[in-house]
Amino acid sequence: MASPRKSPVMPLCGVAVAALAPLLVSPGPISAQRVGLENGEWHFLGGDAGHTRSNPHLTQIDATNFEDLEVAWIFRGNNFGPITEFTARATPSYANGKLFSVFGGRRQVVAIDPATGELLWTFREPETMRYLRSPRADFGKGVAYAEVDGRGVIFITSPAFFLWAIDAETGRPLEDWGSPTGLGGFSESGVVDLIPTLVGDWEPWQDYVSRGGTYDPDLGVPQELGMVTSSAPPIVVNGVVVVLAGHEPSYDQTRIENVPGDVQGFDARTGEFLWKFHVIPRPGEPGHETWENDAWRFSGDMSQWAPASADPELGLVYLVTNASTVQAYTGHRPGDNLFGGSVLALDVRTGERRWHYQIHRSDQWNYDLPTAPILLDLTVDGQRVPALIQNTKQGLVFALNRETGEPIWPIEERPVMQTQVPGNYTAPTQPYPTRPEPLDPIVLNGITEEFVLDYTPELRARALDILSEFNVGGLYVPSLPWPHDNPYRNNVGCMGGVNIYHPPVADPTTGIMYASHNRACSAPQFLVPTNGVDEPRGLPGLSAEAWRGRERHTPTTGTTVAAYAPGGPRESLPTIDGLPVYKPLYQALAAYDMNTGEKLWDIPIGETPERIAEHPLLRGVDVPETGGTGFSIQMVIGDLLVQTTEDLRGNSEVGENGLPLLHARDKRTGEILASVELPVSGQYGMMTYLHEGKQYIVLQAGSAKQGHPGSLLALTLP
Repeated sequence: MASPRKSPVMPLCGVAVAALAPLLVSPGPISAQRVGLENGEWHFLGGDAGHTRSNPHLTQIDATNFEDLEVAWIFRGNNFGPITEFTARATPSYANGKLFSVFGGRRQVVAIDPATGELLWTFREPETMRYLRSPRADFGKGVAYAEVDGRGVIFITSPAFFLWAIDAETGRPLEDWGSPTGLGGFSESGVVDLIPTLVGDWEPWQDYVSRGGTYDPDLGVPQELGMVTSSAPPIVVNGVVVVLAGHEPSYDQTRIENVPGDVQGFDARTGEFLWKFHVIPRPGEPGHETWENDAWRFSGDMSQWAPASADPELGLVYLVTNASTVQAYTGHRPGDNLFGGSVLALDVRTGERRWHYQIHRSDQWNYDLPTAPILLDLTVDGQRVPALIQNTKQGLVFALNRETGEPIWPIEERPVMQTQVPGNYTAPTQPYPTRPEPLDPIVLNGITEEFVLDYTPELRARALDILSEFNVGGLYVPSLPWPHDNPYRNNVGCMGGVNIYHPPVADPTTGIMYASHNRACSAPQFLVPTNGVDEPRGLPGLSAEAWRGRERHTPTTGTTVAAYAPGGPRESLPTIDGLPVYKPLYQALAAYDMNTGEKLWDIPIGETPERIAEHPLLRGVDVPETGGTGFSIQMVIGDLLVQTTEDLRGNSEVGENGLPLLHARDKRTGEILASVELPVSGQYGMMTYLHEGKQYIVLQAGSAKQGHPGSLLALTLP
């Protein structure tokens, strides 16, 4: 790691906007065709293996004809079961003349005609008890595609934690692949039960077997040991299917034990198990010493919510992880807890760790890494650098050499607030990049004078009066015990980054990265002693009995619980008659030249909400634009940054018919060049492909409120 040093950053003053004038971007050679985008295809969830969510080489749709785009077809996802906001996050893949995606809580696989939207085939896994226990059933984000011995194959990981290999032409499970599961209704081939290889060398499982326990493939992991599922799809790299794990979110858990979310590799040709990487290091493995209190024996999770990316030339797959079991309190697992909150680079052939970088230590803030690493080739100080860019919920942007893991620019350790909860643990410092600057500079020190709501002298005075009752910080603000004897009401922290709802994108031809962000400052919930009771606390309007009925997979007996859990009277950060005490920023879109780490521009996305623009205390005040309520969604094609927002209320403009708009923006300045109306708003992401000489844009669209739940919307030129 480069030696830390302090480096000034240029703050974004409130919600000031850089001028939309042509900006110079550091020179970088035009990249070759990215792996996964050959011939106008879109093989990976993020388009290419580097997850840039772009195809700058498809230029049929441009600024001159963008307004001529028409709806080619709409594919309705609610035909495949109940649709929630999460199901609509699945980005289709396009390969060999077909679109592939998943729909519904069963994560049903579909093949779609890319010109007409016609359903070509569908595949659904038979129901099991372990599926019914899965807390992530509706979180499928897509499929993995690969050519295997000249045949297109779709790989998916199901909510029940089976790996399937499906013929892309027929939708049938592959012959002579994997092994029988022993379950009725399952095919004899084309599937692998992922649980036996996951738990086979896990000490609690071995103890369970030694006591006479047996494996039931319908149930999966016995309830008293925990549960495992999946959220992100696998990724296929150099003939290896890399499988990611998922769990119940850490903020919903009450028990400290669970199954580790180890990463597994399987042969794409045969389904044979190849390797496993322990995300919680065992004795003798690097990082084992970061799990004090023997926590490595019982702690679990370390899921990989976000998709993976890969560099086939280097033979590396890149993963990001979340926190271990029980999030708000970490006294049962003191230490830095590798490899939680980390970027991991694994050798796809062996599963060995080539390098890692821990973005944050001992997570107790729900700061799990929400997006896949973005891979770019940059020119930094005249030198070509294979780069990995990792965005965070916090609003920090980490730039690393993807071959070595070394920071491209210095990253310094900064002291952070320490816990006051008896027996809890917080790391003394956390890493802060010196470049690029954060998406929102409020995260560095919190609500300082620069960010206090000061649109009028009266508002400023009232805001400062409220803030004087709180202990204000930036990131990594811990929860306080209840009751506490501090002279202030609660701690207050701020974050301002990306989340799973609005992934960042990048242009490999320029090295520009685009990330939407919003500002949120709040006071954490207090922690109260659990007194050995295994039940959630601090859940307004939901009793423990109701919670248990909803979360059937959560054991309620025979488990060890954290010493503290959320509860007690909530001391939230008050508002001023509905106005936040800090300058609001509801949605903005920032562009960075990653060759230099410089922020090029940062613009509000969407209209300032009426509750702000027409607030009685702001009459006659020229309120800076705050952006709207909808998440900004974008993709790069040719010279355009194609962008929309997640809901109609948040759109920057509404068309003549009152419909949401899809914008074509100049990818260097952010300026809107052309717009077209959409029958339904976008959601999460979009993709593009070239089919029979014609370019299409497909949006993940709609919600139940708009009558198009979980739909795909395809646009093309007449």
